[in-house]
Amino acid sequence: MTDSVAENVLSREEEYALIDRAVAGDHEAFGQLVRTYQVRVYSTIFHMVGNHEDADDITQDTFIKAYKALKSFKKNSGFFTWLYRIAVNLTINFLNSRKKRRFISFDHADYDAESDAEIFQLISDKTPRKNVDIHELREKLNEAIQQLSEKHRAVVVMHDIQGMSHEEISEILKCSNGTVRSRLFYARQQLQAALNDYLQNEQQA
Repeated sequence: MTDSVAENVLSREEEYALIDRAVAGDHEAFGQLVRTYQVRVYSTIFHMVGNHEDADDITQDTFIKAYKALKSFKKNSGFFTWLYRIAVNLTINFLNSRKKRRFISFDHADYDAESDAEIFQLISDKTPRKNVDIHELREKLNEAIQQLSEKHRAVVVMHDIQGMSHEEISEILKCSNGTVRSRLFYARQQLQAALNDYLQNEQQA
């Protein structure tokens, strides 16, 4: 599980200082911001689009758009929250324009389904852990997530993979905390329904 937004590598004061320098024309200052957050931005985009080529393109577009809009950044929130909002919006727009679901891999970045309590709550407490094949579970989760809408997929990725809180996701998506919880609940219901057959077979094994 990756660190949450609240655990930025840079302090807010350091972010603001780098932003001021970047706006003044210091490209190295913006480069430091890119190096600090590009892995986390890329990881989220990749889990939403499901392939490296598109994730590379959208990540690049995210930082280009952020650089062009840097002068409009208001210092009333963290830079990463603002940057993350750009990334998620670009990714959702891309998914909407693509009009089809692609395979999403949980085998990359630092996601570990077996240690993720949130994901494993989808498995009945009565299901013996020794009978659950982690690789097969990932495959079934991948297939199930393909059926989610872009907005529901985004919430699942941010909360269950990136480890963000409801409040952080709410700020990024500019929606209420209740909306985030509702989308996450609905998404998990859909995932659980899709996994029922697999889990029942495992219980009988």
